[in-house]
Amino acid sequence: MAKPTPTTQNVTNRPPVVVIMGHIDHGKSTLLDYIRKSNIVAGEAGGITQHVGAYQVEHITAEGKKSMLTFLDTPGHAAFCSIRERGAQAADVAILVVSAEDGVKPQTMEAYKNIKDQNIPFIVAINKIDKPNANVNKTKESLGEKEIYVEGWGGDIPCVEISALKGTGVSDLLDMIMLVTEISDLKSNPSDPAGGVIIETERSARSGISATLLIKNGTLTTGTFVVSGDAFAPVRFINNFKGEKIESGIAGMPVMILGWSKIPACGLPFVTISNKKEAEKISEEYVRTEKIKSQAAKAEEVPVVTIPTDGTLEVVTIPVIIKTDVIGSLEGIKHELIKITHDRVKLKIVSEGLGEINENDVKIAIGDPHIIIIGFNADPDKKAAAMIERAATPINVKNFKIIYELIQYVQDIFTSKIPKEYIEEMLGRAKILAVFSKEKDRQVIGGKVQEGVLASGAEVRIIRRENEIGRGKIRELQSQKKRVDEVAIGFECGMMVESKMEIAVGDKIEAVRTIEKI
Repeated sequence: MAKPTPTTQNVTNRPPVVVIMGHIDHGKSTLLDYIRKSNIVAGEAGGITQHVGAYQVEHITAEGKKSMLTFLDTPGHAAFCSIRERGAQAADVAILVVSAEDGVKPQTMEAYKNIKDQNIPFIVAINKIDKPNANVNKTKESLGEKEIYVEGWGGDIPCVEISALKGTGVSDLLDMIMLVTEISDLKSNPSDPAGGVIIETERSARSGISATLLIKNGTLTTGTFVVSGDAFAPVRFINNFKGEKIESGIAGMPVMILGWSKIPACGLPFVTISNKKEAEKISEEYVRTEKIKSQAAKAEEVPVVTIPTDGTLEVVTIPVIIKTDVIGSLEGIKHELIKITHDRVKLKIVSEGLGEINENDVKIAIGDPHIIIIGFNADPDKKAAAMIERAATPINVKNFKIIYELIQYVQDIFTSKIPKEYIEEMLGRAKILAVFSKEKDRQVIGGKVQEGVLASGAEVRIIRRENEIGRGKIRELQSQKKRVDEVAIGFECGMMVESKMEIAVGDKIEAVRTIEKI
C-alpha cells in the first residue's frame, strides 16, 4: 500500500506535520501545551506522555500570516521506541527538544536517530532556559560532542532557545517551522480520496475499535471506506482531534474513525475507497501478499541447532496476560518486558490485547492460578470483576496508569521467582593428630588447625586422602584443657565430633557453612 501522493490537478499547500521528540521530562508536552493553550500534561499519569497525540493549531506570524500546523507529541520514556519511530515516519519536520539543564540524554540520541533514519528536516529547541541551572552554551557543546552541529556552532541545524513553561521563544520556533517547511513545498490535492498513516488504535467495550488517522493527501468524506493492511472501516462519521464531529477531513488533519473490522497496525498507510466490496478485496490482497512474504522469509531462515542439556537446569515460567488501552501502550510494555531476562526464569505472554480485562481473560487465569493479569489503563469490566470476586482461588490482577510502575511490578515478581542457589563456604581446616575415645556416634579427637577457624557447633566434612568420606558436627571444643567457642589457625585443640563415620589419625576435617549464592 503506497504512501499517498497528490495528483497534479488542483494541488494546494497543506499544513506541515510536526513531531516533537526528545528525552523524557525535557519539556516536549509542556511545549505542545503552551502552543495549543490547554493542559495535556496534567491529563497524563505522572506527567508522562504515554500515547501519540495529534493536534492542530493556528499560528500567526509576525507579518500577520495565518498558517495551520499539525503536531504529534511522542513519549520520551525508553519503552515507547516504536511510537517515536511512527511519529518520525508520519512527520514532515521534527523538533528535537533538549533541556538547557541536562543537555543530551539517551532518548535524545534515539530520537535523533529516528529523525535521521526518516531523513526529515529538524530544528533543535533548547528548552528550560528560564531555569537557574540552564546553560545554553554547554547544551550546544554537548550536542556538538554527539555530532549534532547547530547554527553558530559549526553546523547549519536551526536552533531556537525557548522556555516552554513561560512561552519565551515559542513564537520564533513556530516561525522557524514555517520557514523550514516552505522549502519542502508540501502539497495536497483536495479532490483525491484521502490517504495517510495510522497513528494510534484503541479498543473499548462501548465503541469498539477506533483508529487515529493522519491525512497526508486528499479529502476524507463520510459514506466511503478506509483500508489499512488487513483492516477496514466504514466512514459513517468523522471526529477531529477534539472529539468533535466534522463533515470532512482534509490533508494535515488528525481524525478518528470508529468501527474497524479488526485492529489496524499502527504506522501502516491507509487509503480511501468507495465501497465495502472493494475494501474487502484490498484487505484480502494484503493478507495474501503478507503470507507470500512470510513464506519467503521462512525459506531463507537458517535452521537453528539446539544443543541438548542434561535437564538439571530448573526454569520457572511466569505466565502473563496483558491488556492495554491502545496499541502503542502494548508495544511499549512488550518492548520493556523482553529486557527482563534470567537463565532460570522466563516471562510467557499467554494472551494480549486491547480494551478492558474481560471474562475470557479471567477464565484463562482461573485455568492456571500462576497467571498474572496486568492491565494498563484497562480495568476489569463488570462481568470480569464479578468473576474475579467469586473465584475460589484468588486471581492476581493489577492495573497501572504509569508504565515504569508496571515494569517495576513485573521485575519484582520476576526477581522473587529466581530459584535461590546455595554454596558451601569453608571456614577452617584441621589435621587429626590423635583419637582418644569413641562412644556411639560421638568421638573425642585431637588436631591442629591448619587454615581458618574451627568453631563449636560447626558442620564439618571429613576428608581422607583428599576425598570426602562423611559429615559431622563439632559438639565441643577445648584448647589448653579449657572449653572454648573457637580455635584459630596454628593452635592445637581437642574436640568432640558427632558423626556416623569413624575418624582416623591423618584425616582432616573442614568446618563449613552454607550460604546463598549471589
